[in-house]
Amino acid sequence: MSNTFKRVIGLACAGLMGWLLSACSPLSIINGLTPVSTFDKTSDIAYGADPRQTLDIYRPKQPAPGAPVVVFFYGGSWNSGSRSDYLFVGEALASRGITAVIADYRLYPQVRYPEFLVDGAQAVGWTYRHIGEYGGNPQRLYLMGHSAGAYNVAMLALDAQWLKAAGLSPANVRGWIGLAGPYDFLPIKDEAVRPVFFYPDSPPESQPIHHVSREAPPALLMAARSDTLVNPTRNTGGLANALRGVHVPVQELYFSRTSHVTLVAALSRPLRWLAPVLDNVSDFVTRTP
Repeated sequence: MSNTFKRVIGLACAGLMGWLLSACSPLSIINGLTPVSTFDKTSDIAYGADPRQTLDIYRPKQPAPGAPVVVFFYGGSWNSGSRSDYLFVGEALASRGITAVIADYRLYPQVRYPEFLVDGAQAVGWTYRHIGEYGGNPQRLYLMGHSAGAYNVAMLALDAQWLKAAGLSPANVRGWIGLAGPYDFLPIKDEAVRPVFFYPDSPPESQPIHHVSREAPPALLMAARSDTLVNPTRNTGGLANALRGVHVPVQELYFSRTSHVTLVAALSRPLRWLAPVLDNVSDFVTRTP
């Protein structure tokens, strides 16, 4: 089979999966194809009083002592999403020996900026204090998010006030991972996002790019080259350059066969051929001091 033919088939398959992921209950399809033999799951743990302040823990079946911990926040424009949709993320991380925590957080219209950051910090604080009871090592704590969730973890990692309110600091985070994150997006063009950030009076301090400092944890930033929702050059590239400018270790990766949505879906077993997202996450967690 020629390389050209393989490329055509690959692009066709990617297009088909992209259609599935934008059509009918896509994450349920991926989760239905995800094995459950690689992890033990503890569900519905409250980290706050609101029903949305709840998280699930995915533990490796055979965890090594002091397993690293990744707290994951999903995207959805801060107005949609559920941790139950991301079983495939928990499985992916657990399959690499990582204890995964997947947290819900309050969404618009229940709350606006910055309340979902308060929730994120509380989820991280709960994890730091309790994950040892589930075999995880709080001294090896990482944050990870996709899209709006990547924004959330960027703000937690870069703007110390949020973790400070939860009894922690960015120094407690060994590193953070952003997938297709919006880090510098004013003025807001997406009408669904505008009310979340009080458009047209969106506060400049809401932007992660304005909180870069040399105290920031190491970062792994990934994006799809063809992302039409979150500009990868301005957001991923811009933040990576800002971090390098203050000598913070940062790895910046772009993938050609993924879209904004399929970048996170590439963590799932059926779609790992799209991009080595899981390999890069695992390597980052393993190698970051």
